[in-house]
Amino acid sequence: MSKKTQSWAVPLIAVLLGMLLGAILMLAFGYDPYWAYVDLFNTAFGSVKNIGEILRAMGPLILIALGFSVASKAGFFNVGLPGQALAGWTASVWFALSFPDLPRFVSIICTVLVGLIAGGIAGAIPGILRAYLGTSEVIVTIMMNYIILYSANAIVRDGFPDSFMRSSEATNKVSEAASYQLGWFDGSRFNIGFFLALIAVALIWFMMKKTTTGYEITAVGLNPHAAEYAGMSSKRVIVMSMIISGALAGLGGTVEGLGTFENAYVQTSSLSIGWDGMAVALLASNSPIGIPFAALLYGVLSIGKTGMIGVPSEVIDVVSALIIFFVGANYIIKYYLQPRKKAVKGGKN
Repeated sequence: MSKKTQSWAVPLIAVLLGMLLGAILMLAFGYDPYWAYVDLFNTAFGSVKNIGEILRAMGPLILIALGFSVASKAGFFNVGLPGQALAGWTASVWFALSFPDLPRFVSIICTVLVGLIAGGIAGAIPGILRAYLGTSEVIVTIMMNYIILYSANAIVRDGFPDSFMRSSEATNKVSEAASYQLGWFDGSRFNIGFFLALIAVALIWFMMKKTTTGYEITAVGLNPHAAEYAGMSSKRVIVMSMIISGALAGLGGTVEGLGTFENAYVQTSSLSIGWDGMAVALLASNSPIGIPFAALLYGVLSIGKTGMIGVPSEVIDVVSALIIFFVGANYIIKYYLQPRKKAVKGGKN
């Protein structure tokens, strides 16, 4: 099987194996996997509103997954996506509440820029430390998640003016002009984040495949020393790739904040969309074209699991984890997809 065929066959097989093991798990605990999966897909696609919710869920996942893929192409494991997304969420809501009377088009443009900048700054910090001090981006981004989480919570509790607050731990909803929701799909929370995500897919694909910037990011990711020898500045590329990665995650958080919840509130833990976006990128093998399809699967699972009668929703979370496990262990799948050489009988003549 060619590498091009493996690029889509391996994730597909990983999905099937994950669902198969999920079915075995359900049987082990006394649940009927057939009807569980029937309920899941009937719920996901059984109403116009739920279809809108699936598309709504895809927006931030695609944006955050794109951010992870850019960092991965540069050779870095950006684990700071939840914090970068939360930075964009908090900053964009602050702007929307501060300027509620802006025309909708202007407000959307401004909040998109604010989310990009906030996420970009959050991504730049570990990028600079990695480029100039040689620190591990994994450790720094993990710590940045906690720094941003507790800082954002402090801002919500004590930083916002009292006029912005609905309670001690949640802000008012943003004005209609600042909201990303469109009211389509039978009143679902579908919003413009879906379209922003598709635009981002096209831009990142073009950047990585057709521009010098994309070539430099890929070259540094493959071999930073060879890239330096060829005249590229690996430090500049490292910082730039982390800024782009953080900016995309920040925009994903903006979409979640202004498109799904329409406010900011105290978070009890790191944003789950950050981790899910990372999983989406891994499932798509960091391909910008594959990311929307992986996000669609995650959207279907997240919306559909609410209708699995009698089956704990955590089972689907386990299925999602198993899918990522098989993607991560794709060498096992590739081993069985590779053609086998036939043994030569009779030895030499």
